[in-house]
Amino acid sequence: APSYQVSVIFTGDIMLSRGVAQKIKAKQDLTYPFLAMGDYLKSADLVFGNLETALLPGREIGLGEMVFRADPKLAKVLYDFNFAVVSLANNHTMNFGKAGLGQTLQNLLADGVDYAGAGLSALEAYNPVVIHQNGLTLAFLAYTDNDVVPSSYFATATTTGVAYMDIVKMRKAIKTARERADFVIVSMHAGNEYKSYPNTRQTTFARAAIDAGADLVIGHHPHVVQTAEQYKDKYIFYSLGNFVFDQRAEETKKGVTLKVFFTQDGISKIEPRAIYIKDFSQPTLLSGEAAQKVISRLKIVLDQL
Repeated sequence: APSYQVSVIFTGDIMLSRGVAQKIKAKQDLTYPFLAMGDYLKSADLVFGNLETALLPGREIGLGEMVFRADPKLAKVLYDFNFAVVSLANNHTMNFGKAGLGQTLQNLLADGVDYAGAGLSALEAYNPVVIHQNGLTLAFLAYTDNDVVPSSYFATATTTGVAYMDIVKMRKAIKTARERADFVIVSMHAGNEYKSYPNTRQTTFARAAIDAGADLVIGHHPHVVQTAEQYKDKYIFYSLGNFVFDQRAEETKKGVTLKVFFTQDGISKIEPRAIYIKDFSQPTLLSGEAAQKVISRLKIVLDQL
């Protein structure tokens, strides 16, 4: 029988506005944030990340601001750097309202990037993105915690918005996804910022996702790497930290990416890599002791797979 394998790279938070947008403008190069990671990102079949920025035309965003908007042309850049799916279930994709999110959805799809955890309605926001690759089928679901976003951000039957961490809805979605996919991956935007450990909201939701049939849970939002855990033979990564961001604190410049190998027998291997964000905008791969120090924040050994 043929042996099927799909490799997926997972990254942390991607913020393309504010200081990052200023660097892009100064360099006159839309690809600038991803340049140092290009070969790595293209070494997998596809990449999944959390996009924390609305993509639509508009004014420049100042350094102190907490609303994120960036050039719609960046959707094509994401596509070119192998991002097949992004999570939009977070506290920033709605910064420019329902209209801004609607434009972001259109701009991503127009350039071939699919999205999970948001939509023109709850049906779309809570539905999985299903990817067929190398004979395997992967379903991606994404949610954000309702202590991270105002309830006005939630998608309803008739309005644009994001999916929030409702365990009942999540169980149902995983059950449906399981019927169509070999693997179900849940993305979770939750936790306390700048904390090294997950809170109970994160652990409760992530474990419930595994209990419901998810194969892997990937978290983000805290801006730093948090611990990971093995739960019922499955892995939960509570926060991969930042991937592209302009934050000043040293710990926020360090993140983890994961290359996960899916086969017909299950997840065969997870390879963590440590990144360091240079120039407040550009992730670069770390190696040696510096890398080990960042990866050790996961408090988990991954070579036993």
